[in-house]
Amino acid sequence: MLEFPRWKKIWYWFLTLFAIAAAIPSLMAITTVHWPSALPRPMVNLGLDLAGGSHILLEANPAQVSAQRIENMEESVRSAMKSGSPAIRIGDVSATNGQLSFMVESPADVDRARERILPLVNGGGLTREWDLNVVDETRFVLKPTEAALKTALTQAMDTATEVVRKRIDALGTREPTIIRQGDTRIVVQVPGLQDPQKLIDLLGKTAKLEFKLVDQNALPSDLAQGIVPPGSQIFLYAPGTPLAGSPIAVKRLGGIKGDSLTNAQGSVNPQTNEAVVNIQFDTQGGAKFAKLTTDNVGKPFAIILDGKVLSAPNINEPIRGGSAQISGSFTTESANQLAIALRSGALPVDLTVVERRTVGPDLGADSIRKGLIAMAVGSLLVVLLMIVSYGRFGIYATVALVLNVLMILGIMAMLNSTLTLPGIAGFVLTIGAAVDANVLINERIREERKRGRRIFAAVENGYKEASRAIWDANITNVIAAVVLAAIAGSGPVRGFAIVLVIGIATSIFTAVYLTRMWVADWLRKARPNELNL
Repeated sequence: MLEFPRWKKIWYWFLTLFAIAAAIPSLMAITTVHWPSALPRPMVNLGLDLAGGSHILLEANPAQVSAQRIENMEESVRSAMKSGSPAIRIGDVSATNGQLSFMVESPADVDRARERILPLVNGGGLTREWDLNVVDETRFVLKPTEAALKTALTQAMDTATEVVRKRIDALGTREPTIIRQGDTRIVVQVPGLQDPQKLIDLLGKTAKLEFKLVDQNALPSDLAQGIVPPGSQIFLYAPGTPLAGSPIAVKRLGGIKGDSLTNAQGSVNPQTNEAVVNIQFDTQGGAKFAKLTTDNVGKPFAIILDGKVLSAPNINEPIRGGSAQISGSFTTESANQLAIALRSGALPVDLTVVERRTVGPDLGADSIRKGLIAMAVGSLLVVLLMIVSYGRFGIYATVALVLNVLMILGIMAMLNSTLTLPGIAGFVLTIGAAVDANVLINERIREERKRGRRIFAAVENGYKEASRAIWDANITNVIAAVVLAAIAGSGPVRGFAIVLVIGIATSIFTAVYLTRMWVADWLRKARPNELNL
């Protein structure tokens, strides 16, 4: 075990120096020394408790999920009734009180209507998603089941969490913490962000984009009183547009939704010199958009964003190619923010900010200072104890300890990990674990010498026998840390677990392999007659 070929030494030193080199940018960040921009710059990010930042709690309205399911079911029912031959005429459609009801005009069509609806009730699967009842002989009543609503809410919140993550990443903010809380809430923590208003504006934007035909039969006098023709609904023009606050009637069903967008970019229209957003549909969405504009040439259609009409231009000619341009009195910044929101996808539910906190950097700076003081004092006492107790072997353990800390920083930087206050606690804990390995090795060597073994045999057996206990102990620690990280998901607790896992790996490497290499070199060169242990 004390034989180290040259390739192994080179490999050990390469791993050590490579990890230490990755830690240099993070160490230089706390000094005034400038790191060259041309070189790679792996960094350890500071968490909310160390760097300060913003804490935002978002809440969704579950009633929107139910309303969206009922609206989708209404479109599916109308399509199913028209698709067969002959078509089944329905009327008196109502979507109130969390259920959808409609009347089949001819009693003779009730059985055929039921056959067409049953596949929709089961959602294409084996589990019933809707309760279906027929009352008064010709009226169908559909109501989503509690299980289906719960599943839909879970899916909507998972999607909303992912959309929030994409939007924050698009802003260039690094290492946010985004986790679900309960059934309808999302916690967002962004380190280093002291002014959260821009983020709140972006996260509060549902980015639900729709293209719907304008109902030209609606009278302005009726719209002013909130009256619209059957099958239509009223929307208001968005603030900042020329007709801001004015009502307009659009067809409730049909149209195109923005969930089939593949790209959105803010730009400036060279002809009008106004900020616009250029959008691109996928193949299916582009085909629907082309059909909508082809079938309705000469008619106006409304561009609706989050329930507000941006504009209602006339369709002068079919728009093919799957691309379009949105205008609506944007500024350059608002156009870019809308493009980010559209690219990241629409939120399936509106998110309302119910809590916001800004954590100042002073608290984090104080935590870092006290954490570093605790680490320095603890490390100094450990170093003194090791040198006094084990002499030269204690010096090797001390050098390994310093390299261990630098390697942890380097690996965290390469993984782009976030350091939190519990992470500093993990640092201190790994210092103890690293020294503990050397204590086991040195004490085992002492025992071997007391048994009368020669120096080389005592050192070799000491490392061999102690390594077994070191591996067993650290594997159990890794298992606990991995489980902790998996259960925590994210946040400070996970940060502590990550630092602990990295620290355990590096401590084994430095305390067992590096020190053994140094001891082996010293024994071969010095050929000592006694060990001062």
